[in-house]
Amino acid sequence: MLNIAIVGPGLVGGALIEQIAAHAQSPRFARLPIAVVGLINSRKMALSNTAFTAADLAGWQSTLLGDSAQAADLSRFADTLAAIECGATAIVDCTSSDAIAALYPSWLTRGLHVVTPNKKAFSGDMSLFREIQKLSSSPLGPTVYHEATVGAGLPVLSTLNDLVRTGDRIVKIEGIFSGTLSYLFNNFSAPGATQKFSDCVAVAKENGYTEPDPRDDLNGMDVARKVTILGRVAGLEIGTDTLPVENIVPESLRDVSTAEEFMVRLPEFDEHFSQLNREALQAGSVLRYVGFVDGLNGQSSVKLARYPLDHPFASLKGSDNIIAFTTDRFPNPLIIQGAGAGAAVTAFGIFSDLIKIAERFGSGLADSKC
Repeated sequence: MLNIAIVGPGLVGGALIEQIAAHAQSPRFARLPIAVVGLINSRKMALSNTAFTAADLAGWQSTLLGDSAQAADLSRFADTLAAIECGATAIVDCTSSDAIAALYPSWLTRGLHVVTPNKKAFSGDMSLFREIQKLSSSPLGPTVYHEATVGAGLPVLSTLNDLVRTGDRIVKIEGIFSGTLSYLFNNFSAPGATQKFSDCVAVAKENGYTEPDPRDDLNGMDVARKVTILGRVAGLEIGTDTLPVENIVPESLRDVSTAEEFMVRLPEFDEHFSQLNREALQAGSVLRYVGFVDGLNGQSSVKLARYPLDHPFASLKGSDNIIAFTTDRFPNPLIIQGAGAGAAVTAFGIFSDLIKIAERFGSGLADSKC
């Protein structure tokens, strides 16, 4: 049995609960029993020594984290999980919190596995990253999986890990890592496209593709965190504090007080973006916002770049991500492409990691107390 406890169940956590509940009703459950035993948000928590019922999970917001639930206490939550004797236990961190990411070493020390889409522990302070690596390095466990930190459910980190573990040399990793910026430039910078840049941003915001404040996408820091994670997994000393990042938010709009004011004033800069686009199209290229991991010369970066019309990045559609690995064994890049954002696909990435833990640690551990 693999016991699951979710910290910060929201859209992604809710989608994960649905997938685990469906798994419990499938024939696969007999071979890989996975059960939710804990939920905690900023206000309430629910804990059990046995799996929550299907009925509980179906209405978890009210049945498990409703008004009658216990007050949230993350320390007691972890204490209870560490004391579970039946099977292995994994905490799934669905937050984007630095403070919760800093708790991973304490969880690992107590034998709890960690699975997360939270980028902070893997792109922030290098000492935390190294401590997590050290504590999760034993083949006997516990372990950490974070596939969903880059590309949601796409097999990006698992592919990179396989390349590294088999001794391939990483020449470069290049990709469109932001679904938001993919959508914006796929629509704005394409032969025959007529939308103004500000209109593209407005449509993306209305459709829920951007953060509430689109500057949080346009400043490039989300891509920088993903590039940092990829670089570190590839063995590079890299951090968001030293990585060159092109912030495409117009300088005079970076400090305006609200997202609403930013959106009102963004059309003032449509001609700036149109000029960049015209120059690219005249050269037979399009604009794409990319992250670049340089495995040889230490020139990793995040920037707005041009790609010729016959390049795979130029033909991308919608909000897809695309990642190209160039290595000694793959001089013609190994390419991964698909949806890189969304609750369902992110939950899929998390669930895939949980299945890996269940296969490694969750079976054969049950005893008479189970």
